[in-house]
Amino acid sequence: MNKIEHIGIAVKSLSASNELFSKLFGEPHYKIEDVESEGVKTSFFKVGENKIELLEATKEDSPIAKFIDKKGEGIHHIAFDVSDIESEIERLKKEGFIVLNEIPKKGADNKLVAFLHPKSTNGVLIELCQEIKE
Repeated sequence: MNKIEHIGIAVKSLSASNELFSKLFGEPHYKIEDVESEGVKTSFFKVGENKIELLEATKEDSPIAKFIDKKGEGIHHIAFDVSDIESEIERLKKEGFIVLNEIPKKGADNKLVAFLHPKSTNGVLIELCQEIKE
């Protein structure tokens, strides 16, 4: 793993949260993107060299909607940048981690993504991210 790619925060209202975090960071978000496969709308902020991703559910049965129903708004996941997501998935499976999607899928911000189940990572949802090279 190369670095923390971003921290994902589940929110009820993207517009209200964009306003709040813009005030907090002193900068507006730089991107809003729909990820239909996950039933989510995302907004990204840059904070120095780091990124924060806000996630709002667009479907009642989406993972973000379920998370908010169960735990409320807050930190949803930590994403790590990897150079080769497929080999990293294989390595982590061999180490005993539970991979939620063994085939990487297209995520927000031009990334291929895969998730590790929180049961195998001390209760933290971990996202692996690899930049899609065109």
